[in-house]
Amino acid sequence: MDLQETDEHRALRTTVREITEKFGPRYYVERAEAGEPCTELWRELGTTGFLGINLPEEHGGGGAGLLELAMVVEETAAAGCPMLLMLVSAAISGEVIGTFGTPEQQRTWLPRMASGEAKVVFGITEPEAGSNSHKITTTARRVGSEYVISGTKHYISGIDEADAVLLVTRTGTDDRGKAQLSLLLVPTDAPGLLRTPLPVSVSLPEKQFVLHFDDVRVPVEAVVGEEGGGMRQVFHGLNPERVTGAALCVGVARHVLTQAADYANTRAVWDRPIATHQGVSHPLAKAKIETELAALMTTKAAWFHDRRLPAGEASNMAKYAAAEAAHAAAEAAIQTHGGNGLATEYGLLPYWGLARLLQIAPVSREMVLNYVAQHSLGLARSY
Repeated sequence: MDLQETDEHRALRTTVREITEKFGPRYYVERAEAGEPCTELWRELGTTGFLGINLPEEHGGGGAGLLELAMVVEETAAAGCPMLLMLVSAAISGEVIGTFGTPEQQRTWLPRMASGEAKVVFGITEPEAGSNSHKITTTARRVGSEYVISGTKHYISGIDEADAVLLVTRTGTDDRGKAQLSLLLVPTDAPGLLRTPLPVSVSLPEKQFVLHFDDVRVPVEAVVGEEGGGMRQVFHGLNPERVTGAALCVGVARHVLTQAADYANTRAVWDRPIATHQGVSHPLAKAKIETELAALMTTKAAWFHDRRLPAGEASNMAKYAAAEAAHAAAEAAIQTHGGNGLATEYGLLPYWGLARLLQIAPVSREMVLNYVAQHSLGLARSY
């Protein structure tokens, strides 16, 4: 593993950043506070080929890997425009459909996802299941040539922007009484699919929803991969979600630290810049170190995934480290600005809220620690 980036990777980062800087943090913050999607930026990243950089070339993608997608996610965030749907549509849904989808599913969805014309969101979370996917109760019953879906999903991001949802359903029970899960591609305009906004206090361009499936019917061809094999397929998508989530956090940290450093170097109190005081500079320096360490683990996790090596441990560690780093960076940036850290003019609070959210989702700090304790250290399972 060579930690020195190639010329191609440096050019990729530069180009993505230049595209995003045309929109910039003011564009993002205005949309986050209004709860409006970053449609124009999404379309430009699609038409220039960056949304589908990890998708197969034969379906309009760039033929690269998760490492390159993570770079795209990081640079858009570092330029002030972190978009959660890149984690969902490009990473989870793109990776799952690209790996397990039928030829017809891939022909139908991947070209439009790569171009930015279509988004496919992800539906797994349920109010009674939480992090325990085995307790999912949304069912898909086989009735002739169709599946009939019933149940509820919570905290589904961007369903109002999407053309389909990659839905995790229970299609049976195994010999041990655990759920057999299957993935279904469900059009967002399917009869019986009701969506209700789920208000959150975090300022985000992406809205959250509760989804109700009232005997929604889809053809058997909607199954992605094999029926009952959903757990393995889900985790093929969740590792990329963790990696791109980590990349997003690294980018957020880079953005707020740059803003804080600029402010500290220009804000003068008692005749000299506040950057000369260690009480200001040390928290920023510490956050910078933590951000660089998180970036290294993010690269390692993406590198493992692209080479089909076990990536669960690295992906979880990257997500944990990057979310902690982003939150610490946002805290330090706000504190550096003093009262201005809460002023709308400086636009820091949406990034703080996003960093705080990513300490909880898509997997909480506590569940990552459980994973590391059990799988990395060999400690007794705690749940």
